[in-house]
Amino acid sequence: MTVSGRSVEVVDLRKSYGSHLAVRDVTFHLQPGEFLTLLGPSGSGKTSTLMMVAGFEAPDAGQIRVGGQDVAALPPERRNFGVVFQGYALFPHMTVLENVAFPLRMRGLPGRERRRRAGDMIEKVGLSAFADRLPRQLSGGQQQRVALARALVFEPDALLLDEPLGALDRKLREDMQAEIKAIQRRVGISILFVTHDQDEAMSMSDRIAVMADGAIIQLASPAEVYLHPRTRFVAGFLGETNLLPGTFCGTEGGHAVVRFADGSTGKARLPVGVFSSAQGSAAVVSLRPERLRLCGAEGILEGRVESCTFLGRHARYVVQALGQSVAVSTTEWSPGSALPPGTPVRLAWTAEDAQLLGEDP
Repeated sequence: MTVSGRSVEVVDLRKSYGSHLAVRDVTFHLQPGEFLTLLGPSGSGKTSTLMMVAGFEAPDAGQIRVGGQDVAALPPERRNFGVVFQGYALFPHMTVLENVAFPLRMRGLPGRERRRRAGDMIEKVGLSAFADRLPRQLSGGQQQRVALARALVFEPDALLLDEPLGALDRKLREDMQAEIKAIQRRVGISILFVTHDQDEAMSMSDRIAVMADGAIIQLASPAEVYLHPRTRFVAGFLGETNLLPGTFCGTEGGHAVVRFADGSTGKARLPVGVFSSAQGSAAVVSLRPERLRLCGAEGILEGRVESCTFLGRHARYVVQALGQSVAVSTTEWSPGSALPPGTPVRLAWTAEDAQLLGEDP
């Protein structure tokens, strides 16, 4: 992949609307050619952050640097960003070719050059056969690709995408996720992507910035964020997890030792520089359902089966343990082998699959 995108650095960005602090000291570095996603629930500050990067909102403080130059004071038209929103805003009276060529026309390029570059970009998004069609003659996915082509045709420094797949049905969303990644590989553009969809973020991103209450809570690769969340919020927001309460009893062999309410002890990964509570303090262990095992006497926690549901690729057990329902996902299941409700079981895990969490900041 030839990288065409540039570095975009956001430093200590802040934005208030009246008395509401919408964005709090947000800092991240979008690397050239990287796909970075801002992920969070409604009101987390992700869209406000993107709008400030794009220039449609003015920050109260902070810097937005492109290639080392601060562009925070520049209007949107003087920032070399391509932007695509959930509403594609295609011109209904223009053909696909005319829509894609429009940014070049506004930049004063001659007609022949406009048509050549627009045609090249339409080919890259796989729509050459539709160049003379109007938007109403296209499917939702095709309109999305036209919007992407229009945002890329003038060779922007980065592509900013704000919930661009929100209006599509699930199957088309999945198809377009793959399409956007394929286009990025062909073009080499840096992408800042905003979504509230965890699966979308996991499947598309090089890194994910999980946001809540206007701040970035954790910024890391999808695998790191999923397997090793730094807070209870991140653990609960990015997929399903079990939060098992206990008491932090110190460390052993580089792992945290936790004593649970039934007197049993287990180990968990101790995040360096994150969990610093004293021995005897309350903590929780975060365990993904697929990281738990049902086993015999060598297990850690005692429990009883509440239910078992066959879900095609795996079976989902719900086990009553520590006074709460604990989810366990397993592929070691066959018809007739399901454990009936009330069966005593033990739960086990490896220390690296568990994450020790303290109180959220």
